[in-house]
Amino acid sequence: MTKVASKLIGLLFFLFACSPAKQQNETATKEQKPNIIYILADDLGYGDLSCYGQQKFSTPNIDRLAAEGMLFRQHYAGTAVCAPSRSALMTGQHTGHTFVRGNKGINDGQYPLPDSAYTLPELLKQAGYVTGAFGKWGLGFPGSVGEPLKQGFDEFFGYNSQTIAHNYYPWDLWHNREKITLPENAGVKQGTYAPALIQEKTLAFIEQHKDTSFFLYVPSIIPHAELIAPSAYMDQFLEKAAPGQPAKSKFAPETAYQGVDDLNAPRFKVGGYGSQPYPRAAFAAMMKVLDDQVGQIMEKVKTLGLEKNTIIIFTSDNGPHQEGGADPDFFNSNGPLRGYKRDLYEGGIRVPMIACWPGKIQANSTSDHISAFWDVMPTLAEVVNIKKPENTDGISFLPTLLGQAGQQQHNYLYWEFHEQGKKQAVRLGDWKGIRLGLAKNPVSPLELYNLKEDIGEERNVADQHPEVVKEMQQIMQQSHSEDPNWPFLVQAKQ
Repeated sequence: MTKVASKLIGLLFFLFACSPAKQQNETATKEQKPNIIYILADDLGYGDLSCYGQQKFSTPNIDRLAAEGMLFRQHYAGTAVCAPSRSALMTGQHTGHTFVRGNKGINDGQYPLPDSAYTLPELLKQAGYVTGAFGKWGLGFPGSVGEPLKQGFDEFFGYNSQTIAHNYYPWDLWHNREKITLPENAGVKQGTYAPALIQEKTLAFIEQHKDTSFFLYVPSIIPHAELIAPSAYMDQFLEKAAPGQPAKSKFAPETAYQGVDDLNAPRFKVGGYGSQPYPRAAFAAMMKVLDDQVGQIMEKVKTLGLEKNTIIIFTSDNGPHQEGGADPDFFNSNGPLRGYKRDLYEGGIRVPMIACWPGKIQANSTSDHISAFWDVMPTLAEVVNIKKPENTDGISFLPTLLGQAGQQQHNYLYWEFHEQGKKQAVRLGDWKGIRLGLAKNPVSPLELYNLKEDIGEERNVADQHPEVVKEMQQIMQQSHSEDPNWPFLVQAKQ
């Protein structure tokens, strides 16, 4: 054997011997990056989960998620309605800075995130993650620069338009850039319950990407109106009726909701809510659907052996709605908080959040750390060891999740809302400040509440603390950046 041949054989042996070690090292590196599942309910209030005090129905799977992880008591949505709240989540910026600040419909969808936006899925793709979104988008109409596939997602299935997402038996859904017709729902037919179909695709994504690190965003359309659920779920909240007699709700007396049921009506299956004779029963049934789906995701993760390497976060995009016959007061959907969806009082923006990461997050723990949607991006950036964007308004709450010392605190939280006459709110320690009607009066007075003593925001103490009022006015002035697409009158002085 020549010296050259001997060297070649030696080199091949070395490469062969080293290859498994290299593969093992790469596998270990992958295992160090946890899968991330972020489940976002739609219009679920602070009191709509039994682990947060709901008494009229139970949410055992979500409760189990809380028992296995951490329950946050002072977590906030991006704002009080869908699109801007989700924009805050995706960009890590509050509504004084983020690109989408209201629910503005354009071309069978919503006002798009711009191409310049740096989003959470783009950050995670930079860390080697496969990314998928299954549910409701609402941040860019099909073909726009804001559609999911142009904002960092590898796969999308569901509703592009949050308006069409009002309807649970739609004529079509989107898979990536392809519109998928649902013949079972043609005309007035109700053959395919969209949340069930979206759930199938969600679970398939986990199965498909079980061998790599993935980010799964699940923006559910439940429990937003319309109020409707499959009969197997509705029957759980209806009393059995005698032959020939109508069913009776377990939450009677019910007030039937008359919606849009005529095929020729302008908004039929394009945003109009269908009629519902049992709105309370339907709401509870929808919550049961949502809870079961969370349980199915948890079970899929466990069955695939991914449980200890997967972070699951569950939360809501804003407070409870009053649409389509919904009765949040009956269910105490906002718990001890004042306000509903579209309010910047606590009931409109303080939301449940549960985070579970076995072996990392202490089981059955709670936190009073004050956090918001714009904190999610820097938190996950720290999880995957990527520098957080410089233009984020958020701070990482990873130390809180891991029970470590040194958790940074917000100096304040800021919200603005572009509907109902324009509003602003600030959380400053235990203080909460709100200004209403800015469109008509840009120097409208500030309401001030001490949340530690008055979580229901019942006693306006602005006259007693002029120094706090002045500081909040300055924060409101400084936190808003002008955007010609979202004009907003702001002045700090009264």
